[in-house]
Amino acid sequence: MPTAAQKEIDERTNLTGSNKFEMLLFRLGDAKGSERSELFGINVFKIREIVAMPAVTAMAGAPQHVLGVVNLRGQVIPVIDLPAVVGCVPKTGLNIMLVTEYARTTQAFAAESVEDIVRLDWKQILSADEAMARGYVTSIARLDGDKNSTRLAQILDVESILQRILPTEEVNLKANSSGPELKLRPGAIILAADDSFVARTMIEQELKALKLPYEMTKTGQEAWDRLQAIAAECKAQGLELNERVALVLTDLEMPEMDGFTLTRNIKKDPAMRGVPVVIHSSLTGDTNEQHVRSAGADAYVAKFAARELDVALRQALAGYEAVLA
Repeated sequence: MPTAAQKEIDERTNLTGSNKFEMLLFRLGDAKGSERSELFGINVFKIREIVAMPAVTAMAGAPQHVLGVVNLRGQVIPVIDLPAVVGCVPKTGLNIMLVTEYARTTQAFAAESVEDIVRLDWKQILSADEAMARGYVTSIARLDGDKNSTRLAQILDVESILQRILPTEEVNLKANSSGPELKLRPGAIILAADDSFVARTMIEQELKALKLPYEMTKTGQEAWDRLQAIAAECKAQGLELNERVALVLTDLEMPEMDGFTLTRNIKKDPAMRGVPVVIHSSLTGDTNEQHVRSAGADAYVAKFAARELDVALRQALAGYEAVLA
């Protein structure tokens, strides 16, 4: 019989089928130039654990904003001073450590305090404007729904923070690096969706390196709306959708509609289900990768593994009519 803890885990993971998720709310201290402590958020799925701030071993030559490392049950992980990154000043100090998993790596973020865990619909998440997205905020959560007096929480672009502070090795792809040059049918594109400015930039670089035409969107809803519009055009012209959209490349965590919902919408639509879907996400781990398969995605690639993405795109595109031999 499932334990109470297992039931809670199952209930939480089942949220991926309903365009909902749980977000951990935390505070980092007073914002620069004010005495107001703002709320920040992170998807609970990315939190491995929350612990009281342990002693940190400073490392010689550590990058800016890296406090050092901690030994957590035999695993040595870097600790990032999150308030310093976003320009906040903790009133009571760095009391909490958020241990996270991103793109198959483990790291910790120092914070002042943890506030709550809230259950939200992705429709409550609004994409940040371009100016904010170029910084460290990817979206804004309306915690109390659509009410005018709703509390707001800033969802940090942790992918961007990690890439700037602890960058992964970048692989410079060439069009023929792992196989013959890919050529899509004239007029066909890769439709991509990601809410992270840094992720979009890296995806665009990789698709350009592979000489694949693409359209980039910032949310799952935007990608879905575009896909429906192209499907309507194809129907009017007597074309199959995969003659115009060769593949959908999508993140999982996105405002308005997440990647799980986008993938399910595509795979349950008779006119769209023939279009391959590749998930490209930092939301890793066995449980999440099982959810990806259950949603019907054709492949999963962890960010930011350029070589793996190259291989996944080639495999997903192989055999589809949108690709010219």
